[in-house]
Amino acid sequence: MIAPLHILLVDDEALARSRLQTLLADAAAAGAGAAPGEPALPPLVVQQADCADAAWALLQTQPIALVLLDIHMPGLDGLSLAARMRSLPQPPALVFVTADGLHAVNAFELDALDYLTKPVRLARLRQTLAKVLRLHKPAPVPADEPPTPASALLILDRGRTERVPLAEVLYFKAELKYVTVRTAAQSYILDSALNDLETQHAAHFLRIHRNALVARRALRALEKYFDPEEGEGWAVRLHGIHEPLAVSRRQLAGVRAALRDIGNPSV
Repeated sequence: MIAPLHILLVDDEALARSRLQTLLADAAAAGAGAAPGEPALPPLVVQQADCADAAWALLQTQPIALVLLDIHMPGLDGLSLAARMRSLPQPPALVFVTADGLHAVNAFELDALDYLTKPVRLARLRQTLAKVLRLHKPAPVPADEPPTPASALLILDRGRTERVPLAEVLYFKAELKYVTVRTAAQSYILDSALNDLETQHAAHFLRIHRNALVARRALRALEKYFDPEEGEGWAVRLHGIHEPLAVSRRQLAGVRAALRDIGNPSV
């Protein structure tokens, strides 16, 4: 299985974004451009932004590999956004898409990979995607490797010892002197320290807050969240449970990186 290629379309004209989205779908249906020796096109995950500010917000939270960027837009224009993108830790590949061919020199000074003029043709778009893939080779998605069935927690509950497979645990949350162990089916109380659990199971669980560890495999989304105690911030959603879990500012970068590692687009 090949990891998807995440693409962001940035244009203030809805019709232009729609046409590009259709062309990308056509390119995906036809492959990477049937020329011999060209890399195969992976699945495409395409998002849209109608202005530079919306695009910048997405670029800071989502694993974008390629930006198809218009130049003339109200407010911050495409050239200014491209200059700002260079400050990102891992800037995506940049391709300008515009009706004006006069900015090509400026575009390439901003490290643009390509420059497409409107109306974009499918064959030309395929050539651009082939360039992107030569630089960005999507790696195979690793098989999910949850803890082995033999890995389990022994939980003493009302005189009864219960074995809870670690592979079923979605999160650990510190509550006073104990730790809540949450699975999709129910919750347990474990007499342990969160720091000890983090040390023992760091390969499979991620610290998101001073009081919580979550299963890496269960990460689904990162979203804005209002906490009654801490105010406006961020929270994660996990597969298998409804309630969000607060993410501290200190752990935010690590959570975003974990979501990028598993190729999750829902950020």
